[in-house]
Amino acid sequence: MKNKKLWIFIGIIAAILVLDHIFKWSSCIGDFDNLRFLKDIVNENLFLAVLLYIGITIIGCVVLALPGVTFAIAAGLLFGPVLGTLCCSAATTIGAMLAFAVGRFFLKDSIKPMAMKNKYIKKWLFGENGGNEVFILMITRLVPVFPYNLQNFAYGVTDISFGTYSVCSLIFMLPGTAMYTVGTAGLADKENRIMYIGIALILAVVVMGLGAFLKKRYMKEGQDDGGTEG
Repeated sequence: MKNKKLWIFIGIIAAILVLDHIFKWSSCIGDFDNLRFLKDIVNENLFLAVLLYIGITIIGCVVLALPGVTFAIAAGLLFGPVLGTLCCSAATTIGAMLAFAVGRFFLKDSIKPMAMKNKYIKKWLFGENGGNEVFILMITRLVPVFPYNLQNFAYGVTDISFGTYSVCSLIFMLPGTAMYTVGTAGLADKENRIMYIGIALILAVVVMGLGAFLKKRYMKEGQDDGGTEG
């Protein structure tokens, strides 16, 4: 069967959506009140709580396509600013790596030929020298061009190496993760509230400022270059 892997992928997604509609997994995991049981485990067994949090976050982000900010907030409330940021960063990065691997296995053979027909996508994501890879990862991780969940699968279709994708995703998603996690921890910590929220605001300014700069400079350059072709 032509594009067999693509149809298998579509079938898996359809099955997950149907089961999610029946069992309401997204509503359950996406509601932080349902994750409060982890708070008790934190006090009794921190290591187990971290493992459970990472597992739930990976499932929520990759399988159920829930927004990562939900789990960043949960991490801040459960583990505090430092450990919370580390846990959320680790979980979302592992989730991104898994989604990338799934996209590469199931989608690359069928989607890549279609993507290559678009000269802009071909220029930025399938360049022969690979020089655009880090810039594109930086821009799309700092500027929400489209949801991270979709990005993770989409990058699997490109020629970006797994190592480059993983390292860059970890680095460029970290500031945004820290912003939400530290800010949430500040709301829950009366003693250090001003300091944590101040750090979160600084991170927000840095992320938005850098994101806006990259979007204006590199995306505009890409459009201008594309417009002069042909």
